[in-house]
Amino acid sequence: MLSRRSATRTGRAAAACIAVVVVFQLLLASELPLGRAAWGGTNDILSPSLRISSAVAVIIWTGATLLILERAGAWGSERWQSLQRRGDWFLGALLGFGALLNFASSSPWERFGWGPFGVVMTVLCFRVARARAEPPQSQ
Repeated sequence: MLSRRSATRTGRAAAACIAVVVVFQLLLASELPLGRAAWGGTNDILSPSLRISSAVAVIIWTGATLLILERAGAWGSERWQSLQRRGDWFLGALLGFGALLNFASSSPWERFGWGPFGVVMTVLCFRVARARAEPPQSQ
């Protein structure tokens, strides 16, 4: 089990990784030509439906960031610790599955960039999920 301090640091590292994904999805939704590194890598600029999917992904990933930070004790309350812990395990499993999908992609950006990055995020989320449930630090 991680100490509260280690869990907070690990949670912040996971949140920073997820923030990279949020920014990337925002750029995709903004029609920047980064599509070769996402959604299968078939188009430089995403179609309108994939841009909408990227915008929705921003909302989902932002929620994941808040979940990780709350579970890590960066903010929040003990009240939801059980739900947060299950949420972190689910998020870790989802990230692991996403990493596998990226490794299987025909896009080299996804295979060699997002795949390993997904593994790092998976490990960080699982480490936070295993952390002791302690109240957040008052700062």
